[in-house]
Amino acid sequence: MCVACWDAETAQAAGLNPCHCGAPYTLRAYARLEADLDRRRLLGGAAAVLGMFAGFGLAPREVRAQTPGRPMLLTNLRLFDGTTLEMQSGRDILIEGGRIAALPAAGQGPQDAEVIDCGGRSVIPGLIDAHWHSTLVAVSMVVAATQDIGFIHLMAGREAGATLMRGFTTVRDVGGPAFGLKMAIDRGAVEGPRIFPSGAMISQTAGHGDFRFLHELPRFPGDPPSYMERQGVGLIADGADMVLRAAREQLMKGASQVKIMAGGGVSSLYDPLDSVQFTEREMRAAVEAAEDWGTYVCAHVYTPGGIRRAVAAGIKSIEHGQLADEETVRLMADEGVWWSIQPFLDDEDANPKDDPVQREKQLEVARGTERAFELARTHAVPLAFGTDILFNPAGTSSQGRQLAKFARFMSPLEALRCATGAAGELLAMSGARAPYDGRLGVIAEGALADLLVVDADPEEGLDWLDDPAGRLKLIMKGGRIHKDAL
Repeated sequence: MCVACWDAETAQAAGLNPCHCGAPYTLRAYARLEADLDRRRLLGGAAAVLGMFAGFGLAPREVRAQTPGRPMLLTNLRLFDGTTLEMQSGRDILIEGGRIAALPAAGQGPQDAEVIDCGGRSVIPGLIDAHWHSTLVAVSMVVAATQDIGFIHLMAGREAGATLMRGFTTVRDVGGPAFGLKMAIDRGAVEGPRIFPSGAMISQTAGHGDFRFLHELPRFPGDPPSYMERQGVGLIADGADMVLRAAREQLMKGASQVKIMAGGGVSSLYDPLDSVQFTEREMRAAVEAAEDWGTYVCAHVYTPGGIRRAVAAGIKSIEHGQLADEETVRLMADEGVWWSIQPFLDDEDANPKDDPVQREKQLEVARGTERAFELARTHAVPLAFGTDILFNPAGTSSQGRQLAKFARFMSPLEALRCATGAAGELLAMSGARAPYDGRLGVIAEGALADLLVVDADPEEGLDWLDDPAGRLKLIMKGGRIHKDAL
């Protein structure tokens, strides 16, 4: 308020109005000053953030975008479009505005385009990991449960860049506080994949997402949330009303889908693998919340009883499911439920488990993995690839190798489709809650321009996925080139 306003009553008694605070020209001046201050704060804040990330090795690499107003044309290539199980030739890929504008016949693209000669190599869609934990993959369980959340987020930021450099341009995050990381990636402060976040994993008491230690029990009505709940890793909810609220909270934060724990797990110490978790009514509460927002629920579960209850409640994506029997798999196929499955084998890439209880559960899942793939193929359940590398910093580099293992159970292009076109269909189930506007996982007109140029023939095998540094010659996300080794 201006100085003259301090004695407004005296001025008004004299028939004067000395205050100009509300005058249009004054308001315009205030708006200009505020805009300038906001700009200065934004620039200063951005510099501080980028400086922090640079100090931790997270500053974005130089990214090459197409010249404004000038299309980009990839030529001299063979392509896998993410859906058709064959390599196609005789076509180029035209990119405009971050999308695939057309697939013209070779040599028929616009003359003014910026040409990228792929040297006869293969071009495939950017890979999608449909079961990833962006903030939990690069730290141990002890660190996640005890260390400062700032450190955990910085480690996640560094791992996000490595994930993109492995060719994974999109991930579906199925549990953890990934909202801030997603925002930083989308705004260009950190390199990383597109993230479809679920937010906190919703669990019953003593469920797979109850990360409390025994000394923290019992919980009384007035007790605060546990550390893992406060940080958004998991959220304990008992009863339909509490599940409903928990699901709505994740949607409020920006979840593109909701994740619940519908059965026992390997990493948890206190819930048996064969336990069925959440009643059908509790599951339905999460489904109702998600459906009201136009999206769906995915459920962690391994066993037939838990899967059948989840399907009955309206859950659309089963995560894991390696212990399913044939009757259950047939039910999934009949209901059109997706199977987000991982190649959980007892090999060098398995998440490390030192505790004998965890280890025995891990072996049981590994024994069921091959049978699960056979049943999925027999009954034509839609499959999407995921890794579920969890609390395993040393294992993150195996992400591509995990996809290559799919080729043990199907042809290489079928395996690749599970991580491209099929996974893109699963992501599209988020509907209006999908954070990105456009098709993913395919090379098709109108799709987002997420592309990889591969120095290999995907029809022959997928072993090249274990050498992304050498075999991925170009990585493009949204029309921007993040790596060019052509």
